[in-house]
Amino acid sequence: MLGDLTDRDRAILTLEAAWPRHGGMKEETIRAQLGMSPARYYQLLGRLIDTEAALQFDPLLVRRLRRIRDQRADRRAARMRGFVG
Repeated sequence: MLGDLTDRDRAILTLEAAWPRHGGMKEETIRAQLGMSPARYYQLLGRLIDTEAALQFDPLLVRRLRRIRDQRADRRAARMRGFVG
């Protein structure tokens, strides 16, 4: 349900969705608009994209971010298998 998202959650998702349209450095935008460090932003975004509320809020964005995260995890796992075996 959309009501499960906080204002901060919606702001994070909105910034992430709008980022390709922004110029400049993303880290500075995160600090200026959200008042948090980029590390905290990405930590919260990572948790947020696993929620049903975020998926309902912006399904295309959340699915894209999940796909990117999963692809990165798969590449890391493949590299680790290469080192182990």
